[in-house]
Amino acid sequence: MEINLGKLPFDIDFHPSNTLVAAGLINGDLHLYRYGANSLPQRLLEVHAHDEESCRAVRFINEGHAIVTGSPDHSILATDVETGSAIARLEHSHGAAINRLINLTETTIASGDDEGCIKVWDTRQQSCCNSFDAHEEYISDMTFASDSMKLLGVSGDGTLSVCNLRRNKVQVQSEFSEDELLSVVIMKNGRKVICGTQSGPLLLYSWGHFKDCSDRFIDLSPNSVDALLKLDEDRVITGSENGLISLVGILPNRIIQPIAEHSEYPVERLAFSFDRKYLGSISHDQMLKLWDLDDLLQGSGSTIRSQEAMADSDSDEMDVDAKETKRKTASNGQALNSSSSFFADL
Repeated sequence: MEINLGKLPFDIDFHPSNTLVAAGLINGDLHLYRYGANSLPQRLLEVHAHDEESCRAVRFINEGHAIVTGSPDHSILATDVETGSAIARLEHSHGAAINRLINLTETTIASGDDEGCIKVWDTRQQSCCNSFDAHEEYISDMTFASDSMKLLGVSGDGTLSVCNLRRNKVQVQSEFSEDELLSVVIMKNGRKVICGTQSGPLLLYSWGHFKDCSDRFIDLSPNSVDALLKLDEDRVITGSENGLISLVGILPNRIIQPIAEHSEYPVERLAFSFDRKYLGSISHDQMLKLWDLDDLLQGSGSTIRSQEAMADSDSDEMDVDAKETKRKTASNGQALNSSSSFFADL
């Protein structure tokens, strides 16, 4: 299933309980589509969310009743899903262009900007409750460990940061990897953090030992890994610069199989539909593609079983390869019971 967005997309997000998908575009537009297995996708909304700049980040909040978007104009906008009207706009949420938004808890979201600042927004208090000057360059991706209330960020400066929300401080930051970190997921029941890089290797960090990676998986090189999407505790879906979408096993590390090819252009984002029936992907070809996940994964189960005899090693006794050198310029949650209360009175 394909949707021609008409412009270059930067981000996508699926509704947490319905067959809706939102996309943020380079011209500042926010698009909302309804999709279904037996019908053509239908565009429900086309909102010019950000007048002068692109719409870089998109997330559903408030049980799917509203969508928040982030932009290089430094603003965060909340849009009503039913009407497309602006609920609230926080004009100067950051001092630099906003590059990433993620959901944290039922009432918090996190935003990251081009100067390495990460902020956490409490929608009940209608304010910023945490701010971390975590990095020196743009925030490329973030992920959240809810059990420990740790927010992990990766950046173009080549480091991984761990922000402690309870103590409101950057708890630890990795050494420079000499390669831009572009994507991050937590796997192995919280014991491993996986980072995608500009030159292709996946860097594996052990939880609690973030200063340097414990292992490197280089089989995706030399194509950058712009998107990571956790399938389960042992498998991650990768989106690469060459347009390939691959299923990768972690510890033991191996490419289980390429599962799709979006286009010849880099895969910008990957996301699951609410029921995990579809995998969504976007790229520079201006297309949003919805892949049937069961069809993509056919045959991967036998590959997994054939390798179960291999050591399911979570140890850190892997050899650490010399770091690559290259630089590049560049959980759906809920918010409040009423969408109108997001950023109210700011």
